[in-house]
Amino acid sequence: MSGMHCPFCRHGDSRVIDSRTADDGSSIRRRRQCPECNRRFSTVETFSLSVVKRSGVVEPFSRDKIASGVRKACQGRPVSDDDLALLAQKVEESIREKGIAEIDATDIGVEILQPLRELDEIAYLRFASVYQAFDSLDDFEKAIESLREGHADEA
Repeated sequence: MSGMHCPFCRHGDSRVIDSRTADDGSSIRRRRQCPECNRRFSTVETFSLSVVKRSGVVEPFSRDKIASGVRKACQGRPVSDDDLALLAQKVEESIREKGIAEIDATDIGVEILQPLRELDEIAYLRFASVYQAFDSLDDFEKAIESLREGHADEA
């Protein structure tokens, strides 16, 4: 690991003794031992995830932005802030499972659709109508028919 030195003797190498995930899987805590002085220390490795906006601007991924973006579609619906936080966590986990460092903002919308559909179908229709730019009643009818087919599959 370049740039990694023992914090005690400054030796440029260490051996990993134990690794554990932390912070909802967004970081790894490693317990290390220096082969020179035999002292142990911990490191934390984080995975950064960036969002590429339509304008080309790159910014860090934010669960809060996911929740606030979906909140409008959930107005007047029985959806709590905890529900939105859990949805944002599911979306982040889904994106991180892909193993990519950058994702287009439009692809995040795709990742939101299924967990939102499971959370509240009306909020899903509202979000999908804006996200997928519904411009006719036919678009709504197709989305509603898709929801009905999902119910038929469950029965």
